[in-house]
Amino acid sequence: MPKERIQKKVLADAFRAAFPHTIPIFAGFWFLGLTYGIYMNVSGFSFWYPMLMSLTVFAGSAEFVAVNMLLGAFNPLQALAMTLMINARHLFYGISMLDKYRGNGWKDVYLIFGMCDESFSINYTAEIPRGVDRGWFMFFVTLLNHFYWFSGAALGGIFGSLIHFNTEGLDFVMTAMFVVIFLEQWMKEKRHTSALAGIGVSLLCLLLTGPDKFIIPAMAAILGVLTLMRKPLEKGGDGE
Repeated sequence: MPKERIQKKVLADAFRAAFPHTIPIFAGFWFLGLTYGIYMNVSGFSFWYPMLMSLTVFAGSAEFVAVNMLLGAFNPLQALAMTLMINARHLFYGISMLDKYRGNGWKDVYLIFGMCDESFSINYTAEIPRGVDRGWFMFFVTLLNHFYWFSGAALGGIFGSLIHFNTEGLDFVMTAMFVVIFLEQWMKEKRHTSALAGIGVSLLCLLLTGPDKFIIPAMAAILGVLTLMRKPLEKGGDGE
């Protein structure tokens, strides 16, 4: 078989394996992307603003916050601090993906850039079928999720002035999606020590710091607890 045909088959197999995993993300990203595009439109921005930001920034929460930043006074330090607070959890995602992302060549650059909550969840937990290239699988998961967000934001920006409906409650789509991902992971595990530890640490941080500030302390505490528990978890097969 010619080398070119082999490469096309590798790409096709990886795409077919990745696409079903991203279908739930499509629903959530399209709703929120449309909402973001409409929000930008009613805030006075042209349609190309949400298109360009969703393509180059690709950080949903930060993009929503950026609307007020763009409308306010120029303050780069405040923008840097706010963005770091909102997306600091990606530091922990990146540490978790060091081994999985290693050795994928130029694809690693895009995998790092495009790693969002949803792509991390899929690429970290998905059981990649035998014979499917791991690097291309993760690449297509990331690319598809990026495209869903970009296309939703672009359409929302273009048709925002023509659409009038109450968008309250649409953000719960993402919450529901993460609950489903958590439950799927729970069902795959033989033991649930790590999941219960994460829930317990998060609740404790929530009580100590309040709902507006608990994410970063919770992520740091979970990382510390799981690091200390790593050997017992590996011996007990908690992640299998």
